[in-house]
Amino acid sequence: MKLSINNKIFTDNTNELEKETIFVVSKQNEKFKDIAITGGFEIIESKDLKNYLDMSSIKIIGITGTNGKTTTATTIYKILLNLGYKVALQGTRGFFINKNQVEDYSLTTPVQIGNFINIQKAIQNSCQFFIMEVSSHAIEQDRIEGLSFSLKIHTNITRDHLDYHKTIEEYIRVKNLFLSDESKKLINKDDKVVKFNQKNAFTYSLENSSDFKVTKYEFENGMKVEFTNLEKNYSFTTKMMGIFNIYNIMASIASVHILTKKDLKEICQVLENFSSVSGRMEIISTNPLIIVDFAHTPDGMDEVLKSFPNMDIVCVFGAGGNRDSAKRPLMGEVASKYSKHIVVTSDNPRFEEPKKIIEDILNGIADKSNVVVIEDRKEALKKAVSLSNENSVVLILGKGDEATQIVGDKKIEFSDKTEILKILKNI
Repeated sequence: MKLSINNKIFTDNTNELEKETIFVVSKQNEKFKDIAITGGFEIIESKDLKNYLDMSSIKIIGITGTNGKTTTATTIYKILLNLGYKVALQGTRGFFINKNQVEDYSLTTPVQIGNFINIQKAIQNSCQFFIMEVSSHAIEQDRIEGLSFSLKIHTNITRDHLDYHKTIEEYIRVKNLFLSDESKKLINKDDKVVKFNQKNAFTYSLENSSDFKVTKYEFENGMKVEFTNLEKNYSFTTKMMGIFNIYNIMASIASVHILTKKDLKEICQVLENFSSVSGRMEIISTNPLIIVDFAHTPDGMDEVLKSFPNMDIVCVFGAGGNRDSAKRPLMGEVASKYSKHIVVTSDNPRFEEPKKIIEDILNGIADKSNVVVIEDRKEALKKAVSLSNENSVVLILGKGDEATQIVGDKKIEFSDKTEILKILKNI
C-alpha cells in the first residue's frame, strides 16, 4: 500500500520498496523493519506520518462501539450531506466520498497507512468531514495512530471479538482506551461499563440524565422521539425502527450539533425522510414483514428481537466460523427468549464445520420444539418465509448487507436481501 505526499512515496510493505521510497514502521510490520534498513531505505515510525500530511482542513470523527457504529456513522454522513457539507465515510460498508462509493466492503478500520490514503482522497475532494468507524482491533493495533479526532463517539460496549481479545475485560479495556484522552467526545451515558475522560465529554441517553436526554418515544410506522438539550425540548420522526436506533440517531444528532453548531431543530428536520441503513433493520418486505439486520452478538440480537413485543417472531440466524465460539449458545438463548419460530442456519462458516457451529448454538436453546435446522442458508430463508403470517415478522440476522458467504478461504456470492426478493417473487 503506497501513499504519495509532496513527491514523497510512503509504503508499509517491504515488497513495494523502490528508490527513495520511505518505509513506515507500524505495530503490524515491525518485524520487517530490518529489510528496509539493510536495503538502505529511509524509515519513519507510523506515529510520525501525520507530520507529512496537512489535515488542518478536515475534521475527523471516530465512532467506536460493539453495535451501532455503521448506523451512527452512516446517519451522521447523511445528515451532513443534507445540510450541504462535503463528507467522506469509511467503515464496514466501504469508503464513500460525497454520495459516491469509492471502495467496496473492507476492514471496519483499515491499517494506518490506509487511513491516511483515504483522508488524503477526502481532502483532495474538498471534504470538510471524514467519518470513520473505529474497531477494537484498530485501537489495540494502533491503526489510528497519528490521527487527531475532532470528535470521538461511543455507542455501547457489549460482548464481541473474544476470539481476538480473549476476555470481556480486555475487550472493554481496549474500547475504553479510545475514550481516555482529552479529545472532544460523545458518550452513551446508559452504558454500564464505559469509562472515559470527562474533560470535553458530552453525553446522550434514554435512562440516565445527560446533555441530550430522550424524554419520550413511540413507535408507529417508524418512530417519534422527544428529547431535551440545555432545558429546551426537541423532537424528530424517522422511518427507522428499534430502541437501539434511538440511541444511534441521538448520537448522530448530537454529533452534528457539536461539530457544526447548527440548530437542533434544523438537524431534526433533515432526519424526517431517512429510512434504515442498508442491512441494518432494513425492511425488505412489508407483506409479509421481513427485516434484514447485521446483529451477530447476543446483545445485538436482543436489541433487535425485543423491538417486536407484539408480533410472532420468525428468527433466522447462524454464527461465524473461527470466531468467538462461546457466544453461540448465548445467541441461541436470546433467540429462544423472543421467537415463535427459530431457523438456525449457516453464516460465514470459514474453516469450521457448519454442523459444529449449529450444534454450539443449539446448546443454548432449552426447548427445541420450535427450532428448525437448515444448514443451507438459501433453503433456511425459504422455510422462514413459509412460517410467516399476518402477525409475524421474519428477522434475518447476522449478515446484514454482506454480498458473500465465506466458506473456507472462498467468498461465494450470497445476499440475504437478494435471496428473499427471489423467494417472494416465486410465491
